[in-house]
Amino acid sequence: MKSINYKFLVLFVLLLNITVWSQKVVDSEFGKIEPFKLEITFEKTSHIIFPSAIRYVDLGSDNLIAGKAPDAENVLRIKSTVHFFEPETNFTVITEDGQFYNFDVVYSESPETLNIDITGELREQKKNLHQEVIFEDLSGTSVSVSQMIMEAIIEKNKRNIKHIGSKSFGIQYQVKGIYIHDGKYYLHTEIHNQTKVPFHIDFFSFNIVDKKIAKRSVVQEKMIKPLRIFNSQGEISGNSSIDNVFLLEGFTISNDKELRIQIFEEGGSRHQVLHIENSDLLKAKLIKDMHIKL
Repeated sequence: MKSINYKFLVLFVLLLNITVWSQKVVDSEFGKIEPFKLEITFEKTSHIIFPSAIRYVDLGSDNLIAGKAPDAENVLRIKSTVHFFEPETNFTVITEDGQFYNFDVVYSESPETLNIDITGELREQKKNLHQEVIFEDLSGTSVSVSQMIMEAIIEKNKRNIKHIGSKSFGIQYQVKGIYIHDGKYYLHTEIHNQTKVPFHIDFFSFNIVDKKIAKRSVVQEKMIKPLRIFNSQGEISGNSSIDNVFLLEGFTISNDKELRIQIFEEGGSRHQVLHIENSDLLKAKLIKDMHIKL
């Protein structure tokens, strides 16, 4: 009888260990994301500050109302639509840097805190509270990798190209480098305002056009939309300059066409134009040659 009980005990322990081991494998394989805990109320609005601009928000129930704060792309306002609700609900947020955040929400008449800085929360807690996602417009390229590349280009600030530029009305616009990684172009440009009058950027345009257009011929242009713009600013103060990096989907053009980049001044006429030929694109430098740790 004792022998049977002993065998049963050994078998039970083995099964328990297998169950625990299997659970660990499942957890590590699927990368469980621990949710942030959040208390909200009806009378007051909570604000959540994210490290990057907010791209997507999904609310778990009609008991929540949320939206981006005016003129603050990385701040989410959220509150309850009713005076009380139970059980808990949730919501998720995806930011422009490709990070996914999950929140468990409960109602409280007196929330412990109304303003949350996600960056600070991530530093204090060692749990896996966010995960990276892949955006469709980047065609599989990691957002964090592309962000790292653009930051490195700005930091290294090398001028590999000296023949593509435009200068008029005290504004100088030039291409400093063209790089390629994962089939996508990284265009490094600089705008230098040599006057005392601020230059307010209205918008940029990217178009593939014919180099020479005969009179009375139909103008054929193909517009290209940058996938990402790094260090985008609306104003260049007097006697100052800024560097930008534009991320573009990979392409080539025939020798009779060019990539034309235009920058327009808001409320002014100091527009600038850059002309990039196919030979310039074919000479794009590999990111790996910059010795960036990806």
